Amino acid sequence: MKRSTATGRTAIRGISDFAGRLFQSWRSLKLPTSKTHVILAVSGGADSTALLMALDELARANKLSLSLTIAHLDHSLRKTSREDASWVEKLAIELGHEFVKRRTDIKKRATRSGDNLEQAARRARYEFLKRTAQENHSMLVVTAHTLDDQAETILLRLLRGSAAEGLSGIEPVRLIEPKSPIQLVRPLLSWARRIETEDYCRLRKVEFRIDEMNQDEKYSRVRVRKQLLPLMHSFNSKIVEALSRTATLLREDAGALSDEASKLLRLASGETLNLKSAETLRERWDNPARLSVEVLASAPAAVRRRALRQWISQGRGDLRRLEMVHLVAVDRLIEGNRGGRIAELPDGGKVVRKRGWLELDARFNGKKRLKNDV
Repeated sequence: MKRSTATGRTAIRGISDFAGRLFQSWRSLKLPTSKTHVILAVSGGADSTALLMALDELARANKLSLSLTIAHLDHSLRKTSREDASWVEKLAIELGHEFVKRRTDIKKRATRSGDNLEQAARRARYEFLKRTAQENHSMLVVTAHTLDDQAETILLRLLRGSAAEGLSGIEPVRLIEPKSPIQLVRPLLSWARRIETEDYCRLRKVEFRIDEMNQDEKYSRVRVRKQLLPLMHSFNSKIVEALSRTATLLREDAGALSDEASKLLRLASGETLNLKSAETLRERWDNPARLSVEVLASAPAAVRRRALRQWISQGRGDLRRLEMVHLVAVDRLIEGNRGGRIAELPDGGKVVRKRGWLELDARFNGKKRLKNDV
């Protein structure tokens, strides 16, 4: 039985409001409700602990029929990190769920790759989750990003001068990496605030772990959380929700422009070739070696730069360290009639204009990595 609440939401009898809202979000994202193996990332903080407890509540109430593997990555950044891993393992066992953990040295990874700690941690986390999903034959990885995470991400990208794709924020559902069958899902993203996850943990009488790094204002995200967002809240008490709404609108606009950019890539790669099959043609369109300057020049700048971004991403395997300044430099190669010009890309790659074509030299230092997530 369902009943209406004062806020207009539909409550589900027999389960908590938090679990009920999670169930509604799960269904709105068209996620499977039965016979599904889910890899759930749990750090031990309030957000991921609340997600674990709510999924467990829904399973016990027969609203979802899922088998959960709780995945925990120890980043080795804090003295208490081993305690966090042990705490999550104990909770998973108490609830009767499978548990997987790994330990990695994020500082060493960051030094090797040139990433900052947050970037290195993100890459390590999603590599671990993808590998765990593959080992467990799961097509669904779930993380506990909330409305607050979305707002912080949008503001950080705004401060960096990101385009619409960046300001679209975190996607609620996407592939964990291009061409992978594994979905990455954030069912709390559109509705849950951090304070709500903390309250739900208290309701369930679970003392979640507290990461002291989340209080350290030497990190940009923490300064945004503790300084910028409270200031913006003084102008708009619903600023977190407003930022999320703006991100959704921008994501829709960016998606439409991205479709046009894909069409432009196909037109710009249209050399006359003796291709053997439709499959070969698709492969060429998916990763064209060079693009027609004439075709690119005829397109609007917003579509053209997205097409160049897609082209570089396909050629390199990711967009690591690629910034707007690099795209602008590549875009300028289209101007005029002179060939022989070069635009340098991060990590050693370059784009060269040869007569009426742009050619991509995608070599770069290090192995291919996952695209940035947030």
